[in-house]
Amino acid sequence: MYRVLLVDDEILVRDAIKENIDWKGLDCELTGICENGQQAAEFVKTHPVDIVLTDILMPYMDGMELSHFLHDNYPDVVIVIFSGFGEFEYAKKAIQYNVSEYLLKPVTAVELTAVINKMKEKVDQTRKEKVKMEKLTKASENYRKNAQVIRSKAIEAFVNCTTNVEESIERLQNMGIELSAVRYRVAMFDIDLYSDMYQVDVEKRQESALMAFVLYNISNEIVTREQAGIAYQEGGNRVCILFQEKWSRDFTTKTKMICKEIQDKMKEVMGIEVSMGIGAWVKTPGELLISHDIASQVMQYRYLLGGNLLIDMAEIKPGYNVPIDHLLDDLMAALKAGNRELVEKIFHEMQNSIKKGLVEKSRACMYLQQIVRTLDRVCEDVSADMKCVLKGRDELLHQITEQKSFDSACRVVENYILKIFKLLSDMNSSSGQKQARLAMDYIQKNYMDPDLSLNDICSYLNISTSYFSTIFKEMTGETFTEVLIRTRMEKAKELLENTTMKNYEIAEKVGFSDPHYFGISFKKITGVTPTEYAREKRR
Repeated sequence: MYRVLLVDDEILVRDAIKENIDWKGLDCELTGICENGQQAAEFVKTHPVDIVLTDILMPYMDGMELSHFLHDNYPDVVIVIFSGFGEFEYAKKAIQYNVSEYLLKPVTAVELTAVINKMKEKVDQTRKEKVKMEKLTKASENYRKNAQVIRSKAIEAFVNCTTNVEESIERLQNMGIELSAVRYRVAMFDIDLYSDMYQVDVEKRQESALMAFVLYNISNEIVTREQAGIAYQEGGNRVCILFQEKWSRDFTTKTKMICKEIQDKMKEVMGIEVSMGIGAWVKTPGELLISHDIASQVMQYRYLLGGNLLIDMAEIKPGYNVPIDHLLDDLMAALKAGNRELVEKIFHEMQNSIKKGLVEKSRACMYLQQIVRTLDRVCEDVSADMKCVLKGRDELLHQITEQKSFDSACRVVENYILKIFKLLSDMNSSSGQKQARLAMDYIQKNYMDPDLSLNDICSYLNISTSYFSTIFKEMTGETFTEVLIRTRMEKAKELLENTTMKNYEIAEKVGFSDPHYFGISFKKITGVTPTEYAREKRR
């Protein structure tokens, strides 16, 4: 039987709902009828309720305030709101308070019956979850009173070498655990739902210990059946297996098969995904900490690869430098060419390349920030005015590092790429903008030519010098000479900072045939000589 509370300040509505719904046929009891939220709040304090049907606008306490009260104090109660007002702000608040349905008046008996049936399913699900948690809690409490806790702690201490190896072996022998094998390895299991991939609140932390107990039971059952080693709990949330190779030549394959079976069984029984790392083989118990620590490294790959991992670390060769420089050049070219399909294809290639490199989170974020800096350069090449691009830059970089997974960080960057693509497309929408962009691109590619002139660019674009000068100044805010000098000086600064080249060599590299004139021009732009700049900035 499902207990329903009706809350509405209009007597006609209350009577209509009371009379026109087949409560008995729905296996429901209309346990109470209230005129406003205040009455309803008092009612639920003394009467069990499963479903609340409430209007929004009522005196004393409206439907939103009632929903807030129920959300905070009776989270298991399913809430349905109906009202004659369809403003979206109401719906947003309803979502905030976990309201299940939002219906606009007038509501027919057929509609409300369908909604009540739907709410009954939610009540059933909540009841099942409650029963499951009660069973898990009881099982966990019994377990913690059991000698298995002592057993797990003893094995954990042995593997982690927190006690003397000989003493640990003797202690385990006294518990009936024999350690004699050709070699050993440790596998570590961690439940994804309670990891850093998600926001874990207090309730989830408590639940994680219960689920870890279920994972331990499944692991222990399978590894015991296969006579392959010993399962134990590590701390409150992780489960490990100490594999012992005694006879099988193909035991490496068998350990992976056992781990896969445990992973599949946990998914089948509890609907929860588990990431697993298998450490290296070691020959002596004293080396087990090495195998354990190698196994634990898998958990750092969840940021990059997502969850439900099963990785034998002996098969992995992590990369440290991911070759994406040529892809960055291709990305710049595709953006300038206005080819969106190619832009997206190149970015996805970079994303996959970083994943294959199996780099840690900080390095993965560094590569994404490198892509952002490349976008800056594209915009600089197109226009000297970077204000619209740089706006919100710090927030963007913060967003990238704050994401819980690499895929979500990539979505942030991809959205930014498409934003820049649109910006460039808008800039290229007029012929003048396009001519200016092509000129900027030409300067970037030919600034090192000491004979580069306005005539060269106009010949390349096939337009007159007077027309070009007008549109270029209008579109970029600078003259051709100003852009050329600025470009040469920026490149010169890069070389002064990052190389040990002589001033005359740098002058030649950036398009100055006369080193003396280069020095004069550099000081005019920067306020210091090339030598002074290098002394201050060179790494």
